[in-house]
Amino acid sequence: MIEVKKHGILLSKTDLEFENEGVLNPAIIRQGDNVHIYYRAVSTGNHSTLGYCRLDGPLTIAERWEKPFMVPEFDYESQGVEDARITKIDDVFYMTYTGYDGINARGALATSRDLKHFEKHGLIAPPVTYAEFVSIVESSNKVNEEYWLNQKFYYQSTDKEKKKLLWDKNIIFFPRRINNKLVFLHRLRPGIQLVTVKNTQELTREFWLDYFRNLHKHIVLDPLHKHESAYIGGGCPPIETPQGWLIIYHGVEKTEKGLVYSACAALLDIDNPARELARLPYALFSPEYDWELTGEVNNVVFPTGTALFGNTLFVYYGAADSHVATASVKLADLVDELLKYTVQREP
Repeated sequence: MIEVKKHGILLSKTDLEFENEGVLNPAIIRQGDNVHIYYRAVSTGNHSTLGYCRLDGPLTIAERWEKPFMVPEFDYESQGVEDARITKIDDVFYMTYTGYDGINARGALATSRDLKHFEKHGLIAPPVTYAEFVSIVESSNKVNEEYWLNQKFYYQSTDKEKKKLLWDKNIIFFPRRINNKLVFLHRLRPGIQLVTVKNTQELTREFWLDYFRNLHKHIVLDPLHKHESAYIGGGCPPIETPQGWLIIYHGVEKTEKGLVYSACAALLDIDNPARELARLPYALFSPEYDWELTGEVNNVVFPTGTALFGNTLFVYYGAADSHVATASVKLADLVDELLKYTVQREP
């Protein structure tokens, strides 16, 4: 098994009003010797903004703001700006995050050229209801039925009469264009899917309806192993290696003690990232310490960003929905380990 070193808690909540309930799930990007962190900051009443922190090297805090970096401005994010990821494509930083309006949680986009000033571009998740989605994918009979058997998740007893839009979270861009196209991962339970477009203006309602009619062609990963048997979702932005795109994602297992979130790893084809090359049959790392086992949500490690220093890949993650923590692994060793578990395809 691959050796993972945990470095413990990096950031915790403070007495500041905007982050007095918890900090978690950070967007991470390295520039020079600095690591910029845009973390989810939760205040009383479960309202989320993004906080900002800068590291000198992978682990040393050099700066931390005492006010939110990004706050809700529009109806689609009125109750929360959550769980950001960040990727640089050419000279533009693409920050994706979940906008929560109190009922719906859907992916949105903001961009920047300097990591200080971000322009919001609104939602890029599909503008369809869960019911519309079900009517399309159920009739296709080409995807795992779990894609359309989520009624208990969408229509809870407290809000049966409310029409929910399709929740589409964990939108994560690849760090360069592939075949001159923007490419991003996203998550419709229970798997991870891939979108390829010339530009984000293509992401219209008509685009998404056609996409759902052929959803089986866009699924990158579905749950496979025990530690990810409930569902999976995107984690950190993909990392380009000579052997393929390394993705570190989250997997969820339903156990007697509830849901357990683990960090997982897979390798995708460099030219066709819809093609899975390899996947670890065990979790990269799972909750084991008190600060991962007990918190706002117990038994959670939720990877959302990485920074590479030499051959050491630092993985930043939310711990029990209460802290930001860090683990590290040798990148070459992880890729070599993955290549032991290549996907067997029919000739």
